[in-house]
Amino acid sequence: MTNCRICGGNVREFFDFGRQPVSDAFIDPSGGETEFFYQLAVGYCTACAMVQQLKEVSRDRMFPADYPYRSSGSAVMREHFAATADRFLATELAGDDPFYVEIGCNDGILLGAISRAGVRHLGVDPAEGAVEVARAHGCRVRDGFFEAATGVGIRAAEGPAQLIFSANTISHIGYIDSIFAGADALLAPGGVFVFEDRYVGDIIENTYFDQVYDEHFYLFGVRSVRNMARRFGFDLVDVEHLPVHGGAMRYTTARAGERVPTDAVGDWLAVEEKGLTELSVYEEFGARVETNSRALVELLTSLRAEGRSVVGYGATSKSATVTNYCGIGPELIPFICDSTPEKQGRLTPGSRIPILPPAAFSDPYPDYAVLFAWNHAAEIMAKERAFREADGRWILYVPDVHIV
Repeated sequence: MTNCRICGGNVREFFDFGRQPVSDAFIDPSGGETEFFYQLAVGYCTACAMVQQLKEVSRDRMFPADYPYRSSGSAVMREHFAATADRFLATELAGDDPFYVEIGCNDGILLGAISRAGVRHLGVDPAEGAVEVARAHGCRVRDGFFEAATGVGIRAAEGPAQLIFSANTISHIGYIDSIFAGADALLAPGGVFVFEDRYVGDIIENTYFDQVYDEHFYLFGVRSVRNMARRFGFDLVDVEHLPVHGGAMRYTTARAGERVPTDAVGDWLAVEEKGLTELSVYEEFGARVETNSRALVELLTSLRAEGRSVVGYGATSKSATVTNYCGIGPELIPFICDSTPEKQGRLTPGSRIPILPPAAFSDPYPDYAVLFAWNHAAEIMAKERAFREADGRWILYVPDVHIV
């Protein structure tokens, strides 16, 4: 039994993915690097409903200065964040001289739109490479991690913020108490702290088991976020389900008593009451993970025996969970194509599969491609139409193993 990082309650383990590496620690093939591994087990808090990992990887290991992920690499995410910026500019940032703060702004995909609108803004991010890109696009960014002292410091230097926003970042942070303390110190009266993250309901329903990796320390749900916000003096005042990443939820929080919760909060709580409040639901998810993992390895082994060529597409963070839990290495997937320059020429963490640029995908086209970046399937399949025309087939492993 483990104590919950949020409420101190009992966390019941429901699945163990075994020994896993840091998911974005891509390896230099020249050697000399010592990989860090940890035990990736996940559990459910029977008191506050928060799904969380039992072991925490330090933030410095997960998010070093050369952290390779770039949000702007996907057209879908560019469109998503452009629409998000428009919405905020028309609502929370529509007043006189508003101030916007973004936690984990990455390469400025959303912050840039706020900047171009002439709104006072500040991003906070520890990845120096991504920060340099954001600054090159005219964004103001502060290096480092956001915590309680950060909120106090920004408030003293810049004044209060009407909106603090974060996308796919808050669930990465074990020390949530410090995040909310920083938000409390920084927010203007009536201001909101809004964050969006992958939704645990979609993950469980669709067996998106690769969404469990080191960075996703928490898997948020409406009930668990409401309980979390209340513990730190905030209310959950609105929720919105989003289609990105296979299903995400946008949570709007405000200091207790400053805003009235929308009907959407109650509606989603009712939905979760029917399917996410029992440990058995998560244990059943674990059983499906084992089924999918076995089926994927059996398929790849069979294709190799038949002499079929198979490669990977998208050296994503979540692919680390799949390859390492399933024991998939270069003997089953000789290489993975990825468009991120920072990943090319390196090896995937743990499984050590070579990562090649996109040109390798068509030189020549393989018979099959495992789509690790399945959350961008529509975008990728449209771009790689010639692969299908060459009789290539996609392999997906969620919600089950199937060929497209």
